[in-house]
Amino acid sequence: MHARNDWFTRAQTGADTLAIRDINLAAFETPLEADLVDALRADPAWIDGLSLVATDADDKPLGHALLTRCHLDDTPALCLAPVAVRPEYQRSGAGTAAVRAALAAAKERGERYVVVLGYPAYYPRFGFTRASAHGIRVTIDVPDEALMALTLDETHPLPPGTVRYAAPFGI
Repeated sequence: MHARNDWFTRAQTGADTLAIRDINLAAFETPLEADLVDALRADPAWIDGLSLVATDADDKPLGHALLTRCHLDDTPALCLAPVAVRPEYQRSGAGTAAVRAALAAAKERGERYVVVLGYPAYYPRFGFTRASAHGIRVTIDVPDEALMALTLDETHPLPPGTVRYAAPFGI
C-alpha cells in the first residue's frame, strides 16, 4: 500500500476501546500488545488524551499510538508503546500520522521527554535518537539501537537515567 496523506487523527474515545484492541490483535502475532493496552488503560500511567487513533474518512480507527507515563530515574517522561496499524493499512502512513498526533498532543500538554523501544529504521523520522547517547538505559537486555529517546522541548535536553516503565510492562 502506498502512503496516504488523508489520515485523520484524534484522541481515542471510550467507543474506540474495542477497535484499538482489534488493531493490536491484527497487527501483532500474539495478544501481548492488545493485553498491554488494556492493562495500561487501568493503570495510573494512563494519561487521557495521549492514546491517539488514525482514522479513515468514516472515522474508523485503523492505526493507534499510545503514550503512557514512565520516568527517567525520577524525571517524568512518556513511553511510546505500542504503535499498531491494521495489516492491510501498514505502510500507508497511518502509523506515522498516529505517532505525529500523539507527540503533538504530548508537547501541547507540556510533556518534555519520550522514550521508545522499537525499530531503529522507523522512529528516527520523528526525531528519536539512540538513547544511550544521552545516558538513558533500561534494566533489560535490548539492542542499543532499539532504545531511542526524544525531547519535545529543545530547551530541555534529555536527562540521563534508567527508564522506569509502568507496572503493566513488566520491566
